[in-house]
Amino acid sequence: MDTSRPCKRCRQRTLVPDDVTGNMVCTSCGVVQDFDNFQAHIGGITGPAGTYVRVGTAGTGSTYNYKENKIYEAQKLIGDFMFKLGLSRSKSDEVKVMVETVTEGEYGQGNWFPVLIGACAYVVMRKDKKILPIEEVTDLVGCDVYELGRMINRVVDFLDLKLPEFDIVNSLEHVIRKYPMFNRISEDVVQRMLKQGVFLMQCLIKWFLTTGRRPMAVVAAVLVFIGELNQLDLKIEVVAKELHVSVVTCMRRYKELLVRLVKVAQALPWGEDVTVKNIVKNAPNVIQYMEMKSMSQFGQKGKRFEHVGFDMMEVVVGCLSKETEYGVDSHTTENCAAQYFGANHQSPMRIEHPEKFQISTECLAMIYSKFLDEVPLLKATSERSNDKKRKRAGSFDLHACTDWWKGKSDLSKKLLLKQVFEKDVGLDASPPSFDRGCLVYARRREKIKASKLRIQKIMHPLVPDAGDGNDICASKHIKSGKKQVDIDWEDLIIETLLLHNVKEDEIEKGHYNVLLDLHVFDYGNV
Repeated sequence: MDTSRPCKRCRQRTLVPDDVTGNMVCTSCGVVQDFDNFQAHIGGITGPAGTYVRVGTAGTGSTYNYKENKIYEAQKLIGDFMFKLGLSRSKSDEVKVMVETVTEGEYGQGNWFPVLIGACAYVVMRKDKKILPIEEVTDLVGCDVYELGRMINRVVDFLDLKLPEFDIVNSLEHVIRKYPMFNRISEDVVQRMLKQGVFLMQCLIKWFLTTGRRPMAVVAAVLVFIGELNQLDLKIEVVAKELHVSVVTCMRRYKELLVRLVKVAQALPWGEDVTVKNIVKNAPNVIQYMEMKSMSQFGQKGKRFEHVGFDMMEVVVGCLSKETEYGVDSHTTENCAAQYFGANHQSPMRIEHPEKFQISTECLAMIYSKFLDEVPLLKATSERSNDKKRKRAGSFDLHACTDWWKGKSDLSKKLLLKQVFEKDVGLDASPPSFDRGCLVYARRREKIKASKLRIQKIMHPLVPDAGDGNDICASKHIKSGKKQVDIDWEDLIIETLLLHNVKEDEIEKGHYNVLLDLHVFDYGNV
């Protein structure tokens, strides 16, 4: 009965095996010995299951090798990403098949593998024309947009796929319907915002504000603007955070939208007074003008404001009338006028020749006395209206004109790109990059002209027509101590290139380093 191993408690060598469990039990103190029933399973991975769970097993006692463990962890990571992205079961299976195809069944480990999973998820959704913002994928994967974009290009080239064009209008609709910031809004307001957003987005497409830009930043700018139109408190910082885009980029797109609307407003009679600061208050009239413009025939001329949807005479009279200034009820005013002059709506007084109209002094005295009796009532009504006006002065109600949005234009629906460019919205704008490029070219031409005049003045100082090149040089200056020099480094480079007989057309392009290597620092001829 004695064994070579003592009891862990009493240190007696009186250990016997238990008949049921097989564990060693001390007959002296009755303590069961730990880890005494270990059995080594030698015979391969197909042996019976052990008592304790071991690392690397599937639960039946079999052990994974390196490749099987790598595949298991990779599929687990894919499933976790698909769940966080909210993809369906069928889309998740497509992503798994695509990852397996790209890696040729080897899957992978490391920092590049999550990027590959995100790229395959984006390609699967983009291939079926579903919306999956690339910013959302990068936020989940933990990389930047450029790294994920390069991986997407590699996947597309490897599988020889042709993805459809990105639909920014569908992205706008997806954001409005999906994100929780719009769940507290009624369905009617959501539908109106959706139509307004689609209208403005397709106007931005026509104005080239979406060309070469990150689409979700444009979507954020449109959301903030239509939120202001519908009196919703949407902060651009909050919207940018929800869409995983930069706040600075969203603010730039928002400013570009306001600038374009200000240019459209210049066609209105009060357009000169519309600026970026007050365009939101004038937006109902501007958008109504754009909507009615888009409903007219493209290229139709000679019709300006008669189809805009409001009577210009009514607007002017309403702004200049005493009713708007003092708040007097128009119905009361009409009744007073009818009472004084004996007129009514059925038989209004018509004076065909006002210069021949005569009235007696008795009638004038009677009318004046009636007017004096009505003055206290008019004053009381005016005071009440002024009080209401002061209460409303602190806020601007965009819904004062309740019917400014009709939603009848075709631009409120999704159109093809060709159809969008065929619509007239009151402004035909060129891309912002093209406008900036034209300004840069014009500035370089002025610099070239100024450099030529300076060179001519130095080479021919006695010629009176040489002029002063400093008068038309660039606006940037270099201050050297207390002396201000009107020539910067770009002017010096242009002068050097002109002295080496470089063509002006080549200098206007601005590739100074290339031109200096070709014409000035020509090391091949040294």
